Amino acid sequence: MTLTPLQTLGIILAVAAGTQLTRWLPFWLFPEKKAPPAVVTYLGKVLPPAMMGLLVVYCIRNVSWLAVPHGAPELLSIAAVVLLHTWKHNVLLSIAGGTALYMLLVQAVFV
Repeated sequence: MTLTPLQTLGIILAVAAGTQLTRWLPFWLFPEKKAPPAVVTYLGKVLPPAMMGLLVVYCIRNVSWLAVPHGAPELLSIAAVVLLHTWKHNVLLSIAGGTALYMLLVQAVFV
């Protein structure tokens, strides 16, 4: 299917408008001078740890715990992320370090 230039422009403008709306909407709904509603504050505190837990479960969902290496690369990498984050409190370092360790383990150690 070939789009006309007008259709292409319409799609680009719609995507740009949707992107801008999602960027500006929080600032319009919750101005800096007003305190956000209690539910928004609560969700801001609860959702980040919940999402991290969800990501951990997602990452280990297909691990075969009964077959060699019994999830060792995943568990070692998770431990490395926790230790790095506890030590340095740097999310980028924690994620990069855990990912690098995991790749090293699955490509060189547990082949």
